[in-house]
Amino acid sequence: MKISTLVRNGVSIQTVDLISRLVDLVPWPDRRQAMGDVALSLLDGKHRVAEDVFGWSRSTVQLGMKELQTGISCVNDLSSRHKPKTEQKHPGLLEDIHQIMEPHSQADPRLRTTLLYTNMTAQAVFDALLEKGWSEGTLPTVRTISNILNRQGYRLRTVAKTKVQKKPRRPRRSSRTSGG
Repeated sequence: MKISTLVRNGVSIQTVDLISRLVDLVPWPDRRQAMGDVALSLLDGKHRVAEDVFGWSRSTVQLGMKELQTGISCVNDLSSRHKPKTEQKHPGLLEDIHQIMEPHSQADPRLRTTLLYTNMTAQAVFDALLEKGWSEGTLPTVRTISNILNRQGYRLRTVAKTKVQKKPRRPRRSSRTSGG
């Protein structure tokens, strides 16, 4: 039978709980190095065992072990990973959308919200942008234009067609008279 790494190294459950709580108190990126140090010291450098015992991501533990061995700390710049919004890629697009939407927008009649209601669809805005001179290759998709309109505070809604009101039926009078 295979002996557990924890049993072989004499690590108790209480020690595992203590290490887990202490590592949670360490801020990033030092936490990653602390995870790597625990894996190297107590788990014989086995990142998969660290995943099973502590619930840590094994790739994070592996990176922490490499940081400890090389002395070089990896820096994560998460702010540069996001994809820029379409408005940032094409600054003139937002101005053109506002010019198209303003004549067709109206405020909420009861003034409950700041949203502008319009009866234009995103497809109509897409077509109007094509007429304004935007090429189809540079324009975003209709769904993206709908997202831009929502971010700008336009609430797209379809205008209900007016229905012909029927005349209310009058109760029938009976022509029979009670004779008696």
